[in-house]
Parts: sequence; C-alpha cells; structure tokens
Amino acid sequence: QLQLVESGGGLVHAGDSLRLSCVGSGRTINGYAIGWFRQALGKDREFVATISWSGEETYYSNSVKDRFTISRDIAENTVYLQMNNLKPEDTGVYYCAHRHLGYRIVDDREYQGWGQGTQVTVSS
Repeated sequence: QLQLVESGGGLVHAGDSLRLSCVGSGRTINGYAIGWFRQALGKDREFVATISWSGEETYYSNSVKDRFTISRDIAENTVYLQMNNLKPEDTGVYYCAHRHLGYRIVDDREYQGWGQGTQVTVSS
C-alpha cells in the first residue's frame, strides 16, 4: 500500500515561491497518478494538479496553471509541487493522494492514501 506524506509548507508573502514535497513509502510511486489538492478554512477540498502514472502528463486547475508545476523524482519516490507567484487565495492545507488509472480526475473522492497535509499561508 502506497502511503504519502506531505511537507514543505510555510508562511510566505504574496509573490514568493514554495516547493511542496509528497514522499511515498511502502511502494514506488511509479504506476500511480498523484494529485495535489488544497483546502482553505471553511471550504471544500479542491483540485490543484495531477501527474500521470507514467510521469509524462500533467493537469492543472485554471487557478494555478502557469504558476504551479508538478513533477516527480522516481529515485526519491517523491512528487513535487513548485508554487511560484503565490497569492493570498492560495492559502490552505495542501494534500497529496494517489489513484491507479487516469490523471485528469479532479474529484478527490477518486483518490486514496491521503497524507496529513502541509499548511501554506500567503500574506498580502
């Protein structure tokens, strides 16, 4: 069973950058689509980005497209989320999770193996 742990969050100013990590254990992340989601206080969890099981395709929400980049390092068994030009509306707890087939899936109910999340706070 693939388990995931997120890290890398913090408090930053608008316009700053952060890189989140999603480290897998128990199994290789190769062969799993990995998704990043976020949840702002009082709101539902929302889709941010995914990377396909092969690592060759990526998919982003419109709100982060052109600012965030998802990537993976098989040797490190880690998926990254590089976040540039952060905005206050990017504030929230960021989670990663996995699924076997399909990567353009934005419904968090279709994912498994959720970690504890990492807090990202962007001040204006």
